[in-house]
Amino acid sequence: MEVVEREHEKLWASSRKTKTIDATQDIIDQLKRAKESIQDDPASAQITLAKLQAPVKASFDDMTGSLKATRGGQNNYQKALDKLFRDKPSPSGEIDALSGQSTLVRRAIYLHLLREGLFGVAASLQDEAMQRAGRQRDRQQANGVDVSTDHPLGLDHGLPEDMLHKFQAMHHILQELRSNYNLQPAMEWAKTNNEELQARGSNLGFELCRLQYARLLLDGCQDGVLSMDGMMRALQYAHTAFQPFQRQYSHEIQELMGAMAYFSNLDQSPYHAILNTTSAWDDVALSFTREFCALLELSADSPLYLATTAGAIALPPILKVQAIMKTKKAEWTSQGELGVETPLPPMYQYHSIFVCPVSKEQSTDQNPPMMMPCGHVVCQDSLTRLSKGSKFKCPYCPTESSPSQATRIIL
Repeated sequence: MEVVEREHEKLWASSRKTKTIDATQDIIDQLKRAKESIQDDPASAQITLAKLQAPVKASFDDMTGSLKATRGGQNNYQKALDKLFRDKPSPSGEIDALSGQSTLVRRAIYLHLLREGLFGVAASLQDEAMQRAGRQRDRQQANGVDVSTDHPLGLDHGLPEDMLHKFQAMHHILQELRSNYNLQPAMEWAKTNNEELQARGSNLGFELCRLQYARLLLDGCQDGVLSMDGMMRALQYAHTAFQPFQRQYSHEIQELMGAMAYFSNLDQSPYHAILNTTSAWDDVALSFTREFCALLELSADSPLYLATTAGAIALPPILKVQAIMKTKKAEWTSQGELGVETPLPPMYQYHSIFVCPVSKEQSTDQNPPMMMPCGHVVCQDSLTRLSKGSKFKCPYCPTESSPSQATRIIL
C-alpha cells in the first residue's frame, strides 16, 4: 500500500505543477491578439499569422511536455494499483451474489458519498441513475412491458428523498465542530431532537454542555489563573445548562464543579481528565455523527467502507487456501463453506457465530438459531427435522415441546 500512496503523491504533485492550463490560455490569448490585429489591419494578415507560428508552437510544446510527464505518472500509478489489486476470481467461483442487486449497490455507493460529504458526486450519481432508469422505462413502454416505478437508487425503500439535505446539514455541523470549535449548531440540533435522543438513552446533550462549560473555564484563564469573570460565566452557564441533566449525571456535574477549586494546579489534580479538551472535540464529533445517523436509522459507519475493508482483510487468506486446494485437486463442496478462519478486528465483529449442535452447520438468516423452552438451542432446519410438525423431545434433555414454543434468538 505504501507504493500506491507514494505514486499517488507523485501524481498529485505533478498534476498541480502542470503547465497545460497556462499553455492553453497562452495560446488562446495569442490567437485573440492576432484576430484583433487582423481585424484592425486586414492587409497584415499574412505577416501576423507568420509571426504567430513560433510562439504557438512553443506553447504547444510546453503543453505536450507537461502532459507527457502527467501521463507517465498516471501509468506508474495504474501499475501500482494493478500490482496491489490483482484481478482474481472470487472464492465462490462463478457465483456473484451481487449480480442481481444493482439497486442495492448503487444505494450503498450513494449513501457512502453522502457520508463522506461528496455531495456533487452523489448528485451526479443520482441524476445519471434517474436518466438511465427513464430511458429503460421508455424502452419497456415501447415494447409493451410493465414499467417499474422503483427508484433507481432504492430511495423509496425506507430512505427519504431529502437524504442529501440531511447529510449536508450534518456536515455543516461537523465543520463547525472540527474547524471552528463552534458548539452552537450541534447544541441546537440536540435540542430540536431531544425527545428522540432521550428515547435512545443518548448522552450527546450532556457531552455538548460539558464541553461548553470546560471551554468557558479555559477561556477565562489568564497565565494559568482562573479569573473571577471567567468563573462566574462558567457558573452561570452551568446553573442553566446542567439543570435538565441533574438527576442522571449528578456525580459528573459535582466533579465538574469541584474542578474549579483545583484549576490553578489542574495538571496535577485528579480532575485533569475531566477538563482536558485535547480529544474532547473529536469525541463529541464522533458522538454527534453516531446519533445523527441513528435517528436516520443508519449505522454510524459507512456499510460500504466496512464491507470493503473487511473484505480486503478476509479475502487474501481465503484466496491463498483456494489456490492450495486447487494444487491438491481439492475443491470446496458448497458455496457457504469456508476452508479457513477469517479473523477480523473487533470493530468488524457484529454477531456471534452459532453452530448447530445437531447438524453441525453454521446458522444463517434463513436458518437462524432457535431456543426451545428448556433453554437448549438448535438451528431452525434441525428443529423442523426433529419435530416433523408435532411435539418432540429435546435431543439434550427429556423436556418435550412443540415447534411453536421455540423462540428465534439473536446472538
